[in-house]
Amino acid sequence: MPENELKGESSPYLLSHSHNPVHWFPWGEKALNKARDENKLILVSIGYSACHWCHVMERESFEDLEVAEIMNQFFVCIKVDREERPDIDQIYLDAVQIMSGQGGWPLNCFILPNQKPIYGGTYFRKEDWKNILLNLAAYWQKNKEEAEVYAQNLNQELQDKLLPRASKTELPKPEAIRNAWIPYLDKIDGGFMGAPKFPLPNSWIFVLKLHSQFSPDGDSELINFFNLTLNRMLEGGIYDQVGGGFARYSTDNHWFAPHFEKMLYDNAQLLSLYSQAYVFQKNPDYEKGVKETIGFLKRDLDSGEGPFYSALDADSEGVEGKYYVWSQSELRNLLGGFEPSFSLYFHVKPSGNWEGSNILYKKPNNPPLHEKLGMTREELERDILRCTRTLLTHRYNRIPPALDDKILCSWNALLIKGFCDAYKAFADPIYLQDALRIAQFIDKNLIEENRVKRTYKQGIARIAGFLDDYAFLADSYIELYQVSLDSYWIYKALYLVKIMEDNFQDPDSSLFYYTDQRENPLIARKKEIHDSVIPSSNSVLAHVLYKLGHFYYREEYIQRAKDMVMEVLPRIQNYSPSYSHWTSLLLEFHTGTYEICIIGNKAEEMRKELEKHFIPNKLVSAFLPENNNHRILPILENKIPSKEVDTSDKTLIYICRNRVCGLPYDNVEEALKELKER
Repeated sequence: MPENELKGESSPYLLSHSHNPVHWFPWGEKALNKARDENKLILVSIGYSACHWCHVMERESFEDLEVAEIMNQFFVCIKVDREERPDIDQIYLDAVQIMSGQGGWPLNCFILPNQKPIYGGTYFRKEDWKNILLNLAAYWQKNKEEAEVYAQNLNQELQDKLLPRASKTELPKPEAIRNAWIPYLDKIDGGFMGAPKFPLPNSWIFVLKLHSQFSPDGDSELINFFNLTLNRMLEGGIYDQVGGGFARYSTDNHWFAPHFEKMLYDNAQLLSLYSQAYVFQKNPDYEKGVKETIGFLKRDLDSGEGPFYSALDADSEGVEGKYYVWSQSELRNLLGGFEPSFSLYFHVKPSGNWEGSNILYKKPNNPPLHEKLGMTREELERDILRCTRTLLTHRYNRIPPALDDKILCSWNALLIKGFCDAYKAFADPIYLQDALRIAQFIDKNLIEENRVKRTYKQGIARIAGFLDDYAFLADSYIELYQVSLDSYWIYKALYLVKIMEDNFQDPDSSLFYYTDQRENPLIARKKEIHDSVIPSSNSVLAHVLYKLGHFYYREEYIQRAKDMVMEVLPRIQNYSPSYSHWTSLLLEFHTGTYEICIIGNKAEEMRKELEKHFIPNKLVSAFLPENNNHRILPILENKIPSKEVDTSDKTLIYICRNRVCGLPYDNVEEALKELKER
């Protein structure tokens, strides 16, 4: 089969379509000019490499010669990887949702030569797809003027999808936010009500922070729900019980049957969630989940250059989940005498518990299984570990799911933050090294001439960065500063903010556009504000501005962050769970932020001790006299003793709020006492 115009692309998703009989183009002037010159409709077909139904539609339709002939005759066909070009995806996803009331991937949107949409949907069966193609082609030939009027009206609706302006009002109090969330929480299985269930780590980090706002002992209902959610996710089939790491979501409401693809962004954020949860209550299961997830990331997604690859597919050998499921007879052959207890532990059935095979999952037993088996819990856990190691070794003989080996800046920034949180929780220096090697690689290879690149593959950085690439990277650099105490990283965060101010800012709003004004414009310039499986770029940027405002004593940054929250406030009040990262910042404005400044050569030792305690609303900075290359942040000025004073044997901790500091402490215990009393 001859190759089409996708043969020179770097995206595994686009390359997988390069041998289709469809004459696919990547998004660009060549395809757009062809559509204008030939006055043809354009099909924009959007997906990503780990998308199961994208592969199904490719097999059924895009590899079919009859279907391809229709597509090639009447349309200019463009393939888009939504992970590389989320700006295109945002526009046409919005359009399809307006037209049909639903969206998802594969996303297939038909647009005029001027890029304005007229029709779209998601997955279509082959015969339905052929009918749509032929009907649209006939309609375009006979009704061009009508189509253009419809497209213009739809485009205006896309342009008008603006935020409601906030009225001058006070920020809602934590109690009001809590009451808005409670009806959406599943008190039986954890997570939000209904199915499918997504991990949504940022939402549960917010719940943990919200719990801590209610003194003296927090909100028992919230923390019980928090623990339920984290435990059910770790016990369910959504978690890979053999190899660690989480699938993208569960198709049911019990976290049992996963949609098997594994995404870097989920697992990066889940490192942060379970690490913070461990600091809060020292649950060994959370530590195990973090370490096993890191094991999965390093084993299956590590590029070996510093950053990590994007995803593993759901399918192997054309079958969803085949790589991860087991038959009982296979387990018996591999585990021998350990199989009966292993099968009880993971609820394995002779006929299978899912489509004839078994997904391994745990759920609480009453009485506990080890008691039923006449064992101690430690003995049972030891046997289970031995078995899972055997299965993991065997699984490597299977044909693995396809790897999406592109490197994405924003997702790797999330992983930098995940490793920083793991380092805070467990003080393993390897985690700091992992965070640093990603950050150093990005700093060297994806940032050039006041621009951040979004993707990297085979030595080449490609595609101009979007707001999430800049904002997530700045946020990860702030976290990296707080654990490494190397001021280079917070300086780089400030540098990225200045680029965003110059090139993404909307002069008529406190919010920022998703796209860089220096790049070729699309038919609409969107603002991303909805927190979903990944926090929105604007909410992350608001956090960045808030933090930098404290570190650099830039009141205008803190005010800008508050203005951003106020502009989104009408949405927050209407449906808080969709704006969890915004509401996390809203809590900071209520509670204030502890500015912890550590001065002295034992700063790193004291920082590690402080991190053993859950203090959600803190920022940490430090000055080590022995560090000659230290940039002095404004937050540290006036706290550093003069050179004439010998401080080699003394390290002091300042606890400040709103630039007001009490007397310093020379030990962590006294500093913690003040933090708990305030």
